[in-house]
Amino acid sequence: MLSSNRQGRRFSAMVVFGTRPEAIKMAPLVHELRRCSEIETAVCVTAQHREMLDQVLKLFAITPDFDLDIMQSGQTLTEITNRALCGLERVLGENRPDLVFVHGDTTTTFAGALAAFYHRIPVGHVEAGLRTGQKYAPYPEELNRRLTGTLSDLHFAPTALARSNLLAENVPADSIFVTGNTVIDALRYTVQPDYQFAREELNSLPKGARLLLVEAHRRENLGAPLESICRALRRIVQDHPDVFLVFPVHRNPAVRQPVFDCLLGLDRVMLIEPLDVADFHNLMQKSTLILTDSGGIQEEAPSLGRPVLVLREVTERPEAVDAGTVALVGLNEEAIVETASRLLTDDAAYRGMAAAINPYGDGKAAARIVSAVRWRFGLGGSKPPDFTPKESSSLESV
Repeated sequence: MLSSNRQGRRFSAMVVFGTRPEAIKMAPLVHELRRCSEIETAVCVTAQHREMLDQVLKLFAITPDFDLDIMQSGQTLTEITNRALCGLERVLGENRPDLVFVHGDTTTTFAGALAAFYHRIPVGHVEAGLRTGQKYAPYPEELNRRLTGTLSDLHFAPTALARSNLLAENVPADSIFVTGNTVIDALRYTVQPDYQFAREELNSLPKGARLLLVEAHRRENLGAPLESICRALRRIVQDHPDVFLVFPVHRNPAVRQPVFDCLLGLDRVMLIEPLDVADFHNLMQKSTLILTDSGGIQEEAPSLGRPVLVLREVTERPEAVDAGTVALVGLNEEAIVETASRLLTDDAAYRGMAAAINPYGDGKAAARIVSAVRWRFGLGGSKPPDFTPKESSSLESV
């Protein structure tokens, strides 16, 4: 059993996150922890992202106990790390929780784990064990998650492959729990039948059109790679008259300029501001095909039965590639056009991807994490069984 600082008081956990993707994936865990009578739970946000983070907090009805509000315009990775670490130093020093939860691979994640380590507080790493094996792909996420893994005491791996990655790094087997991914839990909160979009223009998408949804903004894809993506998107739309493309464009000027230069004003292309979580998840549900360089979408789309083309050279989420619901197409214009066109013209190829096994979760990841904490800290219950993928990719089966 891990030790704690309780000394007669109730076991306490602090959940730390700072970006929209982290918030989406940690929200189900926050709610599950707050349903557990043995655990007193606090939430600390760094607000590494501010507006987008606040949208998620509102959607999931989470009010942070501590808000560091570190976001500044044009902030560098060094500045984010410094402000997050200093803020968390104070919060953890004053509150001394028994366990700190961090998620995934952001700068907030690494700073949270490091601050907890400095206070000798155990760290629970949600979505642990993802690896590309390449230091700068993705950047800075690959090193953030490796360093966080070194600092962590409990590793909540979403899949068996993630567990294998941790074991290969000599992480003790009894500290790893295969839980599934909490993002699948989050979809159960957001995806609704007959959903009405908050963004009004989405309620009037053309009937009968096949919808392509695009999300592209990664640091390593800025410049020539993003320009290649945009040229490919332009050709796909022009080659398929029944295709309508929706692209929520990231606010980073280095993303917006090439996107607008190539796609603005093109027929059957809608360039819009970034969407809130509920709108985006329900737009995914209505999509025919999704093209993205995002990590989380690779996990969400299999539960919605939507094929995904990953606009990256490597992925730390190969399970869906192996299962067949995701294709890693890279950044070459011709490869993107060829793969998308095949799926838009070959019904058998499309159905093969859409019906593939969902390797990422069954909607019960947060419950497994809480059960693991209760068992590991002697709060009651038994060790939860590992998550095993089911023979279905639809949200209805979750």
